[in-house]
Amino acid sequence: MNPDRFSINQMTVKQLALPELVAACVRLGVPGVGLWREPVREYGVEAAAALVRDAGLAVTTLCRGGFFTTDGWEEENRAAIDEAVTLGTDTLVLVSGGLTPACPDLPSARARIAEAIGALAPYAGERGVRLAIEPLHPMYAADRCAVSTLDQALEIAERFPAGQVGVTVDTYHLWWDDRAPAAVARAGAAGRIHSYQVADWTTPLPAGVLTGRGQLGTGAIDLRAWSDLVEKAGYTGPVEVELFNDDLWARDGEQVLEETLTAFLAV
Repeated sequence: MNPDRFSINQMTVKQLALPELVAACVRLGVPGVGLWREPVREYGVEAAAALVRDAGLAVTTLCRGGFFTTDGWEEENRAAIDEAVTLGTDTLVLVSGGLTPACPDLPSARARIAEAIGALAPYAGERGVRLAIEPLHPMYAADRCAVSTLDQALEIAERFPAGQVGVTVDTYHLWWDDRAPAAVARAGAAGRIHSYQVADWTTPLPAGVLTGRGQLGTGAIDLRAWSDLVEKAGYTGPVEVELFNDDLWARDGEQVLEETLTAFLAV
């Protein structure tokens, strides 16, 4: 894989403060970062934008918008879009939200998600920000994301212009689905792959299942085949490594970043 396409998602090395992350990226020649709203807000959005810009780094995505089934979603997502503009990224990744008392089943939750994205898409489009619906593995359907497959994400995205709404292809969430390759081709043909994220699947999963994303090349996913699939679909953008892993977070962040770059180039 071309190192010029490598991007490190901030969550992979969340133990690094933003200035430390930026400095490590510069030292290692990492060209891109995917940022998260919470640490960026803590540092200051304007200050973070200046720090990353002055270092010559590209902000490949901002994570995350969404949670459309909860109260206050519209104000929060408009703020996320504005933050994306300030940070200089054109892609806001959406984790859409799970079941709530108002949306107690999957059909009602997905209907609410589609309605919310319809209300938000013009605002994003006017500001040059693409909304990237990320389907999450079905184990998260109840509490985090009622959109579990790429087909479900595309069914929503295709109601809107491709320049406004597309999808995130994340190997960790999609590798199990036999229908995903066809959906990747469908998304690519329509110009709707707005983000490509990679992580490996290792077992046993940890308690809570949130921090089970394995380092590249250590698990069950054929990452080379997935990257070939996404490239064949026409995607030539950044490849963002997003790992949630307690063992990695307990280690020296710069070493983890260097290890992740090495793994990326190998697999």
